[in-house]
Amino acid sequence: MKTLKDAKIGQTVRVVKLHGEGAVKRRIMDMGITKNTDVFIRKVAPLGDPIEVTVRGYELSLRKADAGEIEVE
Repeated sequence: MKTLKDAKIGQTVRVVKLHGEGAVKRRIMDMGITKNTDVFIRKVAPLGDPIEVTVRGYELSLRKADAGEIEVE
């Protein structure tokens, strides 16, 4: 299973499934990350956390823990 935190800078991936439960999953979905959405990896902070991505035309920063809950292809 490949997750968003495993994706490389400059890569565009497609969301396959959201893992997690309750409020965490709901918050990720509220940010626009849903099944079949394309996500472009813009950059990663020097220590690896957070990850900056572009989703649906806007920039978003995600914690590594949240990115690990997003399965991509």
